[in-house]
Amino acid sequence: MKKIGFVDYYISEWHADNYPEWIKDASEKMNEDFVVAYAWAERDVSLVDGITTDEWCKKNNIEKCDTIDELCEKSDYILVLAPSNPEKHLKYAEEVLKYKKNTYIDKTFAPDYETAKKIFDISEKYGTKFFSTSALRFATELNQITNSVKVDVRGGGSNIEEYIIHQIEMAVCVLKKFAKRVRVEEVGENKYTCYIDFGEEELSTLYFAQGTPFTISAKSCDGSINDYSIDSDFFRNLMSDILRFYMTGEASFDARETLEVMKIREAVVNGVANLGQWIML
Repeated sequence: MKKIGFVDYYISEWHADNYPEWIKDASEKMNEDFVVAYAWAERDVSLVDGITTDEWCKKNNIEKCDTIDELCEKSDYILVLAPSNPEKHLKYAEEVLKYKKNTYIDKTFAPDYETAKKIFDISEKYGTKFFSTSALRFATELNQITNSVKVDVRGGGSNIEEYIIHQIEMAVCVLKKFAKRVRVEEVGENKYTCYIDFGEEELSTLYFAQGTPFTISAKSCDGSINDYSIDSDFFRNLMSDILRFYMTGEASFDARETLEVMKIREAVVNGVANLGQWIML
């Protein structure tokens, strides 16, 4: 049995609640025997629903570890969660990556570009394989998009700081280019349009508003425009890719794209605080 350990800030949250079942399903489809076996959380009581780590572990039939070191020692593979607290990821990476076990770190990967680089440096120091991504990278609709020079991505969430990562991930995944600058305009209450200059004649845009479904519009080199509604089961696709990575140690995309996503996200956050101004990358 291949045992996965969850590291979280508080364990009773949406990702930790759903990942064990999705991992089980993905493992069965792959004829493998992965299981989420261990969990450790820095905070004992969830900030979401007040459920304790003991209660969550009992409910999910998962063994609670008293320390992060205990979890790392017992686990074959590690999955760092804390999706709403990227500021915790550097600390967890410092503890986890020294065990040299293939690791996935959930989005948002880091609070800023410099922290993201530090995590990559830690990985290199110990020779530990890891990757991170938004699940939206694994929307199958993106596979239909080729030779694009401009994308417009729409989506939502409760706040732009946490959820804009999804639109950025899709844009970088499709264009595979490095951004030069970012500008943010407020277009309503908790509604923003982010303009990204990837060095093309036209700017790509990210539109963020709570409750907006994920869609992407891509302009090809020949001038044609195709619109896609993101309806595929991207989270389950991500689980399959995580398990593949655990077995191979190889990410399915270039790690430089993760750093590019983090660089753009930091610029967007800065742009929200400096509306209408170009933020240079």
